[in-house]
Amino acid sequence: MAQRVVLIRHNEGPSDDRVMAFFQARGLQPEERYPYRGDSLGSLDESVAASVIYGGPFNVFDTDKHPFLLEENRWAEDCMARGIPLLGICQGAQQIAHLLGAKVGPKPGEPYEFGYYPIHATQAGKAHLPEQLHVAQSHFHGFEVPSGAELLAYSETFPAQAMRVGETTFGFQFHPEVTRAGFRRWQDAPWADFGKPGAQTREQQDELGEAHDPAQHTWFMGFLERLFGTVFAEDRRRA
Repeated sequence: MAQRVVLIRHNEGPSDDRVMAFFQARGLQPEERYPYRGDSLGSLDESVAASVIYGGPFNVFDTDKHPFLLEENRWAEDCMARGIPLLGICQGAQQIAHLLGAKVGPKPGEPYEFGYYPIHATQAGKAHLPEQLHVAQSHFHGFEVPSGAELLAYSETFPAQAMRVGETTFGFQFHPEVTRAGFRRWQDAPWADFGKPGAQTREQQDELGEAHDPAQHTWFMGFLERLFGTVFAEDRRRA
């Protein structure tokens, strides 16, 4: 029975994000893996029901510098080949796009999105997202949509904010998993990108976060249920 959920992380910090909360509320304790500090992902077998590749500070094309990315790419490739539900967030989405041959990197002028920004659903994306949604962002690299994938959402600055590959793989440039408490930790971090082109001020972030995070939370928890919930419902029927 497939019951393992594997979360691939790229930085330290409390595991209090919405993905973790989603699975714990269903009585499951996801397995957290940190390949950048030496954790092995092992073989993807029938025990794996779902996986998430989180954001992080690593350039996805620097596989010579960060060889652990090759193992993560192999894991993502196996998930897609086996139809195992996979979600890539920020760096994770860029990894999936890069793996499938799409360009990843900064835009000319290196604009940032750091704060809460509106994204807009494409016609195809309206099956998965509201027409407009303010979401948490922290990035200046973006991805192009690879051949065979479907663009689901865009923002004013970055034309690819969400994509779908097949029926069970999704990539989000934004960070719906981060709670208000988690975003406040980002604001206090040494790397916080205040003052960069396109970044919001802390005051703007606080105002927009308070106004829009509840809607982001409601949408994302529903999305996780649609992506991952059927896997465990099927397992319960088999039990």
